[in-house]
Amino acid sequence: MSKIDEMVVKTLRVLSVEQITRASSGHPGIALGAAPIIHVLYSRILKSTANKPKWFNRDRFILGAGHGSALLYSLLHIAGYGLKIDDLKNFRQLHSRTPGHPEMDLTEGVDASSGPLGQGIPEAIGMAIAEEHLASRFNKEDYKLIDHYTYVLCGDGDLQEGLTQEAMSLAGHLALKKVIVLYDSNDIQLDGEVCFANTEDVSKKYSSMNWNYLLVKNGNNMEEIVEAINEAKKSDKPTIIEIKTTIGYGSSMAGTSKVHGKPLGKEEVVLMRKDLGGEEFTVNKDVYDFYDGVRLKGQALYNDWLEVCDNYQEKYPEDFNLYTKMINDDFAIDFNKEIVDFPKDYFKSTRVSGGEILNDINKIHWGMIGGSADLTSSTMAKGADGNFCKENRLGRNINFGVREHAMAAISNGIALHGGLRPFCSGFFVFSDYMKPAIRLSALMKLPVIYIFTHDTVAVGEDGPSHEPVEQLTMLRSIPHLNVIRPADAIETKEAWEIAYNTKNRPTVLVLTRQNVPMVRTKFSDLTSLGAYVISKEKNRIDKIIIATGSEVSLAIEVQKILLAKGFDSRVVSMPSVNLFEAQKDSYKEEVLPSAIKARYAIEMGEASHLYKYLGLEGKLFNISQFGLSGKAGEVIADLGFTPEKIAKRILE
Repeated sequence: MSKIDEMVVKTLRVLSVEQITRASSGHPGIALGAAPIIHVLYSRILKSTANKPKWFNRDRFILGAGHGSALLYSLLHIAGYGLKIDDLKNFRQLHSRTPGHPEMDLTEGVDASSGPLGQGIPEAIGMAIAEEHLASRFNKEDYKLIDHYTYVLCGDGDLQEGLTQEAMSLAGHLALKKVIVLYDSNDIQLDGEVCFANTEDVSKKYSSMNWNYLLVKNGNNMEEIVEAINEAKKSDKPTIIEIKTTIGYGSSMAGTSKVHGKPLGKEEVVLMRKDLGGEEFTVNKDVYDFYDGVRLKGQALYNDWLEVCDNYQEKYPEDFNLYTKMINDDFAIDFNKEIVDFPKDYFKSTRVSGGEILNDINKIHWGMIGGSADLTSSTMAKGADGNFCKENRLGRNINFGVREHAMAAISNGIALHGGLRPFCSGFFVFSDYMKPAIRLSALMKLPVIYIFTHDTVAVGEDGPSHEPVEQLTMLRSIPHLNVIRPADAIETKEAWEIAYNTKNRPTVLVLTRQNVPMVRTKFSDLTSLGAYVISKEKNRIDKIIIATGSEVSLAIEVQKILLAKGFDSRVVSMPSVNLFEAQKDSYKEEVLPSAIKARYAIEMGEASHLYKYLGLEGKLFNISQFGLSGKAGEVIADLGFTPEKIAKRILE
């Protein structure tokens, strides 16, 4: 290790523990142990520059072990990504740019909010899928528009997550050679030695998953790390490089679990600073100068790529125009004219109508890519142009296999990369498996489209283990997430328009298995309002009935029964609670007049979010138990969701 490299690594270590000790919170173990790895990556390997941190053809880096954020912040500071010394001093403080785990919308240079262990590797795999697809579509023999790698720094904990195994299995199958995992292997985790919980053979495990496995025996040997990464680039498989390090290197707690998440004492940090030299939170000019050189090298690579773009545009103008449209997600669709028009007598499930809509979108938007968790024939959600695989990188249908959690996290990675618009699909009850990744979609404001079918107890014979009850409540509780449950083909088309045009948050479409009648005949923007009057009262409003999804047609039948009994009712379709909440109070009052206290809501699920619209005198017809196994119609009737039973309960 050269003198300047030694100084940089010491600086990274000291700045990191100074942040952690000042905050009295953080994880010094990885910051001290993995400092040489991240220095090698940024100074010798990454095709990137702080001058253009969002450069599209840059190499991506994800800190899978997000608790090592102090180390990343130290690096981003000295590399010129905009973090100031005051930002480091505010590590883990309220409203700072240096939060406990990296957040991409707060800190320049952070490519993904990878926080929870296990999310980073599948995000990287999603990025690698996007890189392969776009490279295959646009690269020519003489010009390569898309040609970069994705790197992940992970720890033992990441590799113990089931999510990671799902994703790595798929990556090996797909031969995603442009993703390289740097495994900080220090044999220690929070509860003690790794061998207390895990004794598998890493080499054999990932080799059997069709990964290229490499070993670096000394994590302080920078040349050995560089050599391994260069070797990884020669492989036709994804690569995991196990790098043996010492957790908490150089501290009194080195090699023990105590240093994982316990700040070092102030005295020990002072001694580390004394060995480096300078005042607290200072950086030697030679370190800044070194990374100024790194930044300029990256700038030169960026300038070279701009020249490639200019020449490419001149020689292949049509392809470059498509490339620009895909990068900008710029495929305008007139849903009224260009998407399937459903006849008035259309009587099919919303999963079927949703599939027809997606098929039309696929023909227009060349960047739509996704698939299902081994359920394409059931969810009707399929990508175009064949399967994405080793032989067909232009395929836009991803066979995720039964890997729900990885499917969602990989979709996040595709969205993070840019240039493609991801969707994924499964049975609604299995959204439980996907919730952590859906939550990160919302946190990162990614426009991933989640398509869930088999949305109620109408699943029928598969029984309560497959019949969603509480899932709508779970997803409606996630901030910054559109959750839409359409009533028929028209609302489904409107819901798809919302999902398609929403670029700053994910959308969940919740669709039926069973056929539903058309409750609307004309396409408009009513679903975007979240709730609207779908069947008006005749003369006066005696009662208001709110319903969602397939229960809207049920509510309209109830309305007819009540009218025959002398009660004039209004039926409100509420496909999206969060979209309705975004409306002005005047509109909410127009739809749900506060003077009307006799209110009822119908939803075949837990439905607690609907209580707020009912008041103390209202009544919610919901399901507060697990489902039943039987024919769909019989299950629905047994649980009380027939026009006659609902009307009787209202009249009582």
